[in-house]
Amino acid sequence: MNQAIIKYVLGKVLAIVGVLMVVPTVCGIIYREDETFAFIIVGVLSFLIGHFASRKKPKNTMFYLKEGCVVTALSWILISVVGAIPFMLTGEIPNFIDAMFETSSGFTTTGASILKDVEALSHASLIWRSFTHWIGGMGVLVFLLAVIPMSGGSNINLMRAESPGPSVGKLVPKIRSSASILYRIYLGMTIVQVVLLIIAKMPVFDALCITFGSAGTGGFGVRNDSCGSYTPLQQWITGVFCILFGVNFNFYYYILAKDPKKSLKMEEVRAYFCIIATAVVFIFFNIQDRFNTVESALRASFFQVGSIMTTTGYSTVDFNLWPTFSKAILVMLMFIGACAGSTGGGFKVSRLVIAFKTCLKEANSYIHPKSVKKIKMDGECVEHDVIRSVNVFTITYLAIFIVSVLLVSIEGKDLVTTFTSVAATYNNIGPGLAAVGPAANFDCLSYLSKIVLIFDMIAGRLELFPLLILFHPAVIRDIFVKKKCSQSEK
Repeated sequence: MNQAIIKYVLGKVLAIVGVLMVVPTVCGIIYREDETFAFIIVGVLSFLIGHFASRKKPKNTMFYLKEGCVVTALSWILISVVGAIPFMLTGEIPNFIDAMFETSSGFTTTGASILKDVEALSHASLIWRSFTHWIGGMGVLVFLLAVIPMSGGSNINLMRAESPGPSVGKLVPKIRSSASILYRIYLGMTIVQVVLLIIAKMPVFDALCITFGSAGTGGFGVRNDSCGSYTPLQQWITGVFCILFGVNFNFYYYILAKDPKKSLKMEEVRAYFCIIATAVVFIFFNIQDRFNTVESALRASFFQVGSIMTTTGYSTVDFNLWPTFSKAILVMLMFIGACAGSTGGGFKVSRLVIAFKTCLKEANSYIHPKSVKKIKMDGECVEHDVIRSVNVFTITYLAIFIVSVLLVSIEGKDLVTTFTSVAATYNNIGPGLAAVGPAANFDCLSYLSKIVLIFDMIAGRLELFPLLILFHPAVIRDIFVKKKCSQSEK
C-alpha cells in the first residue's frame, strides 16, 4: 500500500477543512460572538498540521482502488473528528460522542441531531453545521480533485470511492475537469436557491443555512421547527431544490452541453420523478382531510416526499402524526433514496431499476429457459460486473442494517424508534419516527447506539465498502504490520 500518498491526501484534506472554517469565523465576527475563537483556533491548527503533513509531495503518486477507499474512509473520519472540536470548545456540545454524532451527521448530509434547542446555538455554530452539509454533499475529495492538481490517472479511484452510485465515470477525459464541472454545477444551483429564497423574503442567514442543507441534501435547520415556520413560497422553493439536488448531476451536464438526447435517455431520472409524483399523489389523498386547504395539503405532501426521497430530512409538519399509510410510504422512500451521482443518499434509484430488471429477467427465464436477454439501462447493455456489484451491495446493505438494528435494540426502545433511527441514519435522511421523529431528536439514545449510528452514517454516505475495507485484515496488515517490519529491518 502506498502510505505516502495516503498521508499526503489526508494532509491536504485537513488543510482544506482548516480553510473552510473561515465561513463560521466570518459569520461569528459579523455577529460578534465569543464562539468565533473556537473556529479560529481549530481552523488555524488544522490548516498548519495539514500543510506540514502534505508539504512534501511523494515521488510515487499512483494509488489503486484500495488506497482510494482507505484514504476516503480515513478522510471522512478525520473531518468528522476535527469538525466536532469547535462544538466542544464552545461548550455548546461538550460531550465528544454527541459532538461527533452532530458533525458526522453534518458531513454525511444526514441531518440527524442530538440538539434539543437548535436556536440556542451561536450563529457561527449554526452556519458551520449547515455548511458541513454543503462540503459533504458533493464530497471533500471531489473538491480536492477540483481545486488541487494531482497527477496520475488513478485519481478516478478517489472519485469512485467517494461518489455515491453503482458506477462513476468521467464526464470529460481529465478527472480534475470532471470534478470541476460537477462543482460548478453544484455552486451555480446553490447560488440560484439562495437568491430565490432572499427574493422570497427569507432572512439572508436562514437562506444560506437552508440552501446549504438543500444542496447537500442534509437537513440541519436553524429553527426548532425545521422549515415549519417559513412561508408557503419559501417552503415550495426549498422543496423543489431538494428534489433538484437529488437528480444525477450528469443529467445537468448533458443539458448544459446541449446534448438533450442523452439526458432524456436516463431511465434513472425518469424513474426518480415518477416515484416522487406517485408518492405525492397517494399521500395527498391520504392526508388532505387534516389540512384546511388543498394547497397546504399538497405542499406538505410534496415537501415531505421530496425531503425524504432525496434524504434531505427537512420537515414542515410533524409527519409522525400522519396516517400509517403515509408513514409507510415515507419509510419506503427512506430506503430508495435519490439518484446515483447526486448529493442524496439511500439505496439509489439506479440500483432499484437494475434490481427490478434483474428480477424480470429471472422470471422470464422460467417461462423461456432458452432465451438470452440482456439487461439494458439508458439504451445500453448493463455489464455483468455492474449487476454483480448491485447484488453484492444489496446483501451487504441488508446485513449491516440488520446488525445495526440488533445493536440499537439493546437499549430497549420501541421497535419503530429502533428501526427508523437506523433507517434514517444509514440512508442519510435525518428524522425517523416515534422517539426520533421530526419533532424530536436522537439525544434520547445511549452512547452505544450513537456510536453504531455514527458508523452507519459514514458507511451509508460512502456506499459501505470504503469504510468496511478499513477492517479488512489485509488492509490492517498493510497499514500496521508492514510498517513495523520495515522499522525493525532498519
